[in-house]
Amino acid sequence: MAQGRDGVGVSEDPARRGVPADSPGRPLPRGIHRESPVGEGVYLTKLDLAINWARKNSIWPLPFGTACCAIEFMGVVSSVFDLSRFGAEVVRFSPRQSDLLLVAGTVTYKQAPILRRIYEQMCEPKWVVAMGVCASSGGFYDNYCTLQGIDKVIPVDFYIAGCPPRPEAILQALLEIQKKIERNPAPR
Repeated sequence: MAQGRDGVGVSEDPARRGVPADSPGRPLPRGIHRESPVGEGVYLTKLDLAINWARKNSIWPLPFGTACCAIEFMGVVSSVFDLSRFGAEVVRFSPRQSDLLLVAGTVTYKQAPILRRIYEQMCEPKWVVAMGVCASSGGFYDNYCTLQGIDKVIPVDFYIAGCPPRPEAILQALLEIQKKIERNPAPR
């Protein structure tokens, strides 16, 4: 990406430069049809597909970081791995503005009610990722104060293995959540 006029990024890809979004050579999202009986420039799709397409490309993650996995999450949102490429750019620190909860690190029994409260404050639909072995199963902290997996207090949609997991695993979890969004009917 190069710097364009007024600080706006310009694509380096010559195939996409100057090609309008509705160009016949440009691929459309799944379920959207270019040919229309209404006329040129009109696209037809189902409402569920359009809502799910928008929802999967505008996920707002909320990191609940308690240990070293939260440091790995910082790497995922950095320019090297760039989580924003997958439509999850806007990291929020309010549960009311988020739809993806990333629990990164060890959760104690004392933190469990707080985690449950944060989950309940999120709007529907919402998804939860247990990031790393500590959030998934307690890890090697098998003692009196460590919760042995966050699924004891909130439902989990995706588990990521590793201590800490690689950034690619977090991106894979996001892609799996996006597939899950596509498969389910859009809530109304």
